Amino acid sequence: MTDAAEVRSLTQELLAAHPPATTDRTDFLKARFDAGLAWVHYPVGLGGLGVPRSLQSVVDAELAAAGAPDNDPRRIGIGLGMAAPTILRFGTDEQKQSLLRPLWVGEEVWCQLFSEPGAGSDLAALGTRAVRDGDDWVVDGQKVWTSSAHVARWAILIARTDPDLPKHRGITYFVCDMTDPGVEVRPLRQITGEAEFNEVFLTGVRIPDSRRLGAVGEGWKVAQTTLMNERVSIGGSRIPREGGMIGPVAKTWRERPELRTHDLHQRLLDLWVEAEVARLAGERLRQQLVAGQPGPEGSGMKLAFARLNQEISGLEVELLGEEGLLYDDWTMRRPELVDFTGRDAGYRYLRSKGNSIEGGTSEVLLNIVAERVLGLPSEPRSDKDIAWKDLAR
Repeated sequence: MTDAAEVRSLTQELLAAHPPATTDRTDFLKARFDAGLAWVHYPVGLGGLGVPRSLQSVVDAELAAAGAPDNDPRRIGIGLGMAAPTILRFGTDEQKQSLLRPLWVGEEVWCQLFSEPGAGSDLAALGTRAVRDGDDWVVDGQKVWTSSAHVARWAILIARTDPDLPKHRGITYFVCDMTDPGVEVRPLRQITGEAEFNEVFLTGVRIPDSRRLGAVGEGWKVAQTTLMNERVSIGGSRIPREGGMIGPVAKTWRERPELRTHDLHQRLLDLWVEAEVARLAGERLRQQLVAGQPGPEGSGMKLAFARLNQEISGLEVELLGEEGLLYDDWTMRRPELVDFTGRDAGYRYLRSKGNSIEGGTSEVLLNIVAERVLGLPSEPRSDKDIAWKDLAR
């Protein structure tokens, strides 16, 4: 089935059998998943129809017109954007059947246990250990900067399973149950006063081998799928014109003529154009995704996203003058996710500082774009063939 009319007909059948106005939200989402209308490019039985990704827009338009509920994609963004494509590519049939439906419906939140205090930008240097014990792996270590860990049921986790191999080759990828004994989540208070990030301590956590994704020792290969999808999900999300950070600044400019200066006007025009270019580039990237897996181009989008957010929020604070310095929400809150809605310019300015770190630092992404997009020579790496245990730390 590849015809838009057929997909539209299936969507209408779903709406007729489960009217959104009278159907429980979760029940509707489960029925949508079972009908193959969750992510149409996924296989039949896993929320999809096995048809081109481009037909998803047909489903979404029909459901939006009928007032159907969505699965709150921002709340479960890590699951949708990172865990699901990794499970689809490397998971066993049992893993796909048990994990993907509650993930998409939003019954279970996911988080990502990758970065460590001593392995952030150099993720492959991670030291969290996983030691085989019968049918289980016993995991000990510390992870950091983990969004949504305090509300997550599941985590995607990479750990070192062979310290005698070079750092990229001795890593294995797991699915970790955040409710298991030995998992401790502690809040990390950020510059905004919030604590959406966490540090996670793993002490003797037992993970069944049945929750391993990919082969033992091939965790870095599996993680690349996660990371490429992460950068697309962060930097390539679909937004309307004047969506994102540029919207509030443009609105203030139109409504507050007393704040305008010639210098700020020119800077606003430049950033507005750049934001629009980035938005259109994101549209093109999503069209490319229809044909296959995300590539290093997502790193370029994430780079642009971070730089623009920081420059635009800085301009907004400058435009508002003394008002831009006001920030009165220092409450220690534990939000499930980043939410700029209804926040002031000071919050946007402070929070955007993290954009060049989360999802891969801008410095690392510059290397990825240089080497994998532009084809420039790789930077010298003296530690590629040295056993992890022998690396200086």
